[in-house]
Order: sequence, then structure tokens, then C-alpha cells
Amino acid sequence: MKKRGLAAILAGILTVGLLAGCGNGRSTARAEAAGGTAATAEARSLEDIKADGTIKIGVFGDKNPFGYVDENGEVQGYDVYFAKRIAKDLLGSEDNVEFVYVEAASRVEYLQSAKVDVILANFTVTDERAEKVDFALPYMKVSLGIVSPENALITDAGQLEGKTLIVVKGTTAETYFTENYPEVNLLKFDEYQEAYGALLDGRGDAFSTDNTEVLAWAKQNPGFAVGVDALGNTDTIAPAVQKGNTELLDWLNEEIKKLGEEQFFHADFEETLKPVYGADVDAESLVVEGGEL
Repeated sequence: MKKRGLAAILAGILTVGLLAGCGNGRSTARAEAAGGTAATAEARSLEDIKADGTIKIGVFGDKNPFGYVDENGEVQGYDVYFAKRIAKDLLGSEDNVEFVYVEAASRVEYLQSAKVDVILANFTVTDERAEKVDFALPYMKVSLGIVSPENALITDAGQLEGKTLIVVKGTTAETYFTENYPEVNLLKFDEYQEAYGALLDGRGDAFSTDNTEVLAWAKQNPGFAVGVDALGNTDTIAPAVQKGNTELLDWLNEEIKKLGEEQFFHADFEETLKPVYGADVDAESLVVEGGEL
């Protein structure tokens, strides 16, 4: 199994350390933030991927518990568990995946420039994104949440007017607050660890991202709580491929349907998310099986 050197990778909620290895699967350097509109390069076809013997899947390296690097330099999380199964079913082994670490704002660009074959980085389906990439069937549902210090808990988005809210660039949280709460001052970061660091340092009054993530983070960080656990619409999370890569898209859709028959995503939840959430989050509130809501 090949390995490629990495810069320091953020270990999400659990740790911050230098990435010494790529764990189960191969890794490339962390993605740089996208700058402007990327030129489209031809995506690899399903047959190209099979011939190469490796599928390149974009995941987060700093978004625990969905895609992160643990203290041993192993890539882990709900999306990673799914990615390994894709590699196993398509190419015969879960080791035949090359994990490419992306930032929220670079996900579309990495598909358009064919740096990855698939994005599995907690990618919320939106109409705007669907104009640029092709989404497969969903495997998770989510809404926004807000985490803040317990001694100054934000329990309603309206309380943030005139205050500073931390968001990550290129996320649905940035879009939602820009469109619906223009009086809220947005402090924007490229990376999730930077955003959480700013919250810990008191540079913002709160942080908003997917409710599934802020709930996990608050459990691991005493003194913080999620005062808003469901904001805006309930959205879906789905894999994405370059627009027009129909054969790969069709394969992913069939894969998700087949995995639904064995309740794969419930098993994924039990393995990667339940140890973090405990009894606070029920699988039925998050998991989508077989692409059917």
C-alpha cells in the first residue's frame, strides 16, 4: 500500500498532531482551499478506476466524527467507513482507496478538476451545488445547529444579531446566515479546527455547522452546549461525482440501494457515531438507508 507525505493534519475534536501515516487506505496532501472557479478536467470513468485499481475519495481530515485523523494517524469516521466499503465492493479491498483531504470550500473544485472521483465529505445537497456536481442518493440527513459557551448560551438564532458567529467557508451555515440573518457578524475560517479554536479562544459568541457535529463537539468540550439543535430545513447528505460522470453515479446509486438492504448505514452509525453520541442521538434521526427518506 503506497503512502504519500502529509502536512500537519488536524485531528478533529480528539487531538491535533502530525500525520505519520495514512491508516487503512492511501492518502494525498490536504486540499488547498478553492480559489475561484476551477477549470473542468475530464473525470475518470468507472472503467478507468477499475483499471487503475484505486478510487480517489475526498473526505474531511478535521471533522470528527465524520472524517478525521486520530491520534495514531489513522483516518476515521462515518464517511470513511462508507468510503472503505465502496473500495471493497468496487475494487475488492478497502485498502484500494486513496483518501484526499478536502476543505468545505474546495469540494466542488476537487470534483471539477478531477482531483477526486467521489466526494464523501459530509456534502449537503443543495440546488446551487447540484448545478455544478451530480449527487448520488442520500445516506444521511442533517440540519444546522449552534454551539456556544454554557455561561452565555445561544438558544435562538435571533440572539446572535449584532454578535459574532463563527462559520466555515463554503458550508450551508455560511449560506443560511448570510441570507437569513444579515445583522449577524460572520467570522469565517477555511478549516473546522480553526473555527473551533476561535470558539475556545472567545473570538466568537457561537459556532454554527451541522447539528450532528456540534452535538459531538459539545460532548467532548466541557463548558459548551448546543442551545439550538435544529435550525432551518432538514437536508440530506450524499456522495457527489463530477457532473456527467454517469456510469460512476449509477454504480454509487446501486451500491447505496444494496447497502440499504443489509442496514449498512445503521452499522456505520453503531461503529463510528454511537460511541460519540451515546444515547443523545438516535440512529433513526440521522441515518438514511437505501437512499430513501
